Amino acid sequence: MKLLLSFLLLLTTYGSLVAQRSEPEFENSVNLLFGLNQVAIGGFNIEANLFVDRFSFDYSHGVNLMLTNNRLEAGADKEQNLDIILPWTTGFGAGYRFDNWFNVRVEPKWHKWRLYDAGAAQHNANLLGSYTTFTLGLGAYANWRPFKRSDNLLRGIMIVPSLRWWPKLSSSLDNDELRYTNPTSEQTEVHQAREIGFGNTAFFGSISVGYSVRF
Repeated sequence: MKLLLSFLLLLTTYGSLVAQRSEPEFENSVNLLFGLNQVAIGGFNIEANLFVDRFSFDYSHGVNLMLTNNRLEAGADKEQNLDIILPWTTGFGAGYRFDNWFNVRVEPKWHKWRLYDAGAAQHNANLLGSYTTFTLGLGAYANWRPFKRSDNLLRGIMIVPSLRWWPKLSSSLDNDELRYTNPTSEQTEVHQAREIGFGNTAFFGSISVGYSVRF
């Protein structure tokens, strides 16, 4: 809750500062971005943005994101010796631009989860269970173009850091619980439907790189 309040306070403060300035000249553009965080965990993510006047729209799709037991797991999932894979995560967003640099979006997203015993080959014979979750939250994005003043193709290069709060609203599981037989303990274990963010929370940050074309 403290993180959420800090996040909202930051957005409010920034919005107030922007409102005190003269009306910025908004650049209409189409952007194509690729996530660096997703590559770091063995996957891939592509995102397309459309910016028109004060409004922003996006669609993103990630594949093969791996939360393996020896890298990113913690708590009960680590204790149960699980590898958790997201074969896909997808969704869209719509929001508001304070200026050409900073925008905030409301983002509904869907995520597919698959569970395996740690180190097991990731095919159907070893699948312990699968489910989907739905999240709805906010994303704050900074669109930095380091070569914006260049008069050549470098001007379209973008670096986009972001902070996101995507709480899980629902899952395909009854009571958000998956019961399965754990190959390590040979006992029935309970896996709780996960949040999408860092440390099984709704919060996470990322950095994307890509290219922007104005129109």
